[in-house]
Parts: sequence; C-alpha cells; structure tokens
Amino acid sequence: MAPDAAEDIAACAALVQKADPDRFVATMAAKPAAREKLLPIYAFNVEVARAPWVTQESMIAEMRLQWWRDALEEIKAGGMVRRHEVVTPLALVLDGESAALLDQLIEARRWDIYRDPFEDAAHFERYLEQTSGGLMQVAAQALGTCAPEVAQDVGYALGLANWLKAIPALEEAKRVPLVDGRPEAVAALAETGLVRLKRARAGRRAVSAAAGQAFLAAWQAESVLRQAAREPERVAAGALGMSEFGKRAGLMWRALSGRW
Repeated sequence: MAPDAAEDIAACAALVQKADPDRFVATMAAKPAAREKLLPIYAFNVEVARAPWVTQESMIAEMRLQWWRDALEEIKAGGMVRRHEVVTPLALVLDGESAALLDQLIEARRWDIYRDPFEDAAHFERYLEQTSGGLMQVAAQALGTCAPEVAQDVGYALGLANWLKAIPALEEAKRVPLVDGRPEAVAALAETGLVRLKRARAGRRAVSAAAGQAFLAAWQAESVLRQAAREPERVAAGALGMSEFGKRAGLMWRALSGRW
C-alpha cells in the first residue's frame, strides 16, 4: 500500500474507533484485506451520521450533508475526486451502485437535522433501510457476492437494535424517535427485527464468506432485540446491551466460525 493510502486508512480507522467503537472492533475481527475496504465506508458513515448533530443551524447541517453528496457524485462520475482522507480511499471501494446507495443514506439522514416525528411506521422502516440497511449492503458487496435483500435484512436488524439503545439520548435531544412508544408496540417492533434477521440467515447461501465478514458488525443485534422484545421497558431505561465479556466472546465466536 502506498504511504498516502496507508495514512488515509489509518485516519479512517481512528475516526471509526473514536465515534463507532463497536463497529471498529467488528472490523478488526475481519481479515486485513476486508478492513481496508470497510474502514473508509464506515468512516464515511461516521461523518454523515454526525453532520446533523454538530451544529444547531439547520442550514449548516444541510451544507455538510451536501458536501458528502457532491463527493459521491464525483465518485459516480469516475473522474477526478477531491483529496480527502475519507473520500480518497472511499473512491477506491465504491462503484456507481454503491455510491447511489450511500447517497440515499445521506438523504435519509436529513431527518436527523430537524425535530419532526416520523410520518408513520413505513417512514421509520424506510429510514432504517436506507441508513443501516444501505450501509450494510454497500459494505457486504464491497467484500464479495451478497444478495441485496440479505444485507438489507441484517442491516435493518442492526439499525433497529442500535436505534432502540439510543432512545433515551434521542428523547433527551428533544427528538421523537418512535412512531409508537408503548411497551407492547416497542416489543412488536423488536420482533420485526428478529424476523428479518431470521430471514437473512435463511438466505445464507446467497452470501459469500468474504461478504459475510461485513455482518460481524451485527453480532450484538439479536441479543439486544430479544431483550427489547421480552422486556420493552428496558428501552426507555437505557438498559439494553451485552456485558463486555459477552460482547467479546460473541464476536470472537462469530469471527472464528464465520457464522452470523
């Protein structure tokens, strides 16, 4: 790897490690060749996800997101791409279809700028599919052969698990994170994530071993969703999640076995 390329990957790794430590640990459990592709994708996700939150000015947040949309347009065009520690290595990973998926991710993230509730359950589902689902599809297909619907289902389950864990923080930020926050509705929502995870596993044959490394990022999703389905009051209490030992053991088992 050229010196500049190595420095870019290192910068992406530092960014992901600080802002998204669980995804970073999962990436480090993948093979080195996979890491070089995953880290720029995840660094992009960090930059886009935090853009609506680093300012109180909606216009500035919109401009930040537009900067990333413009960068993706350069990548899709296949010509010169702006020099940037994330954009430069990202351009080596994406094709036109992947860049389009990430553009949809940015568009969905515009919801984060404002304090409007989701329009309905379909809007919430679409948000998770275009953010976490799209990210997972791009990551998996960057590594190998993967049916889009399988990656979308795994990504949705992961996105939902992370969203439920973030409910207290979102509410503290004066957002309306759920269409229906009643315990029975939350439990039912968690069940939808489990159903989609089960459906993804039924399509395991449509995912190459290389692409499956991207699914290491979802190693905690099933546990979190089961907790929310059984005890939905844990969502509002901010009490979802695995112990540190459970997290490490679970990730190690999946990395060694290739099971997801």
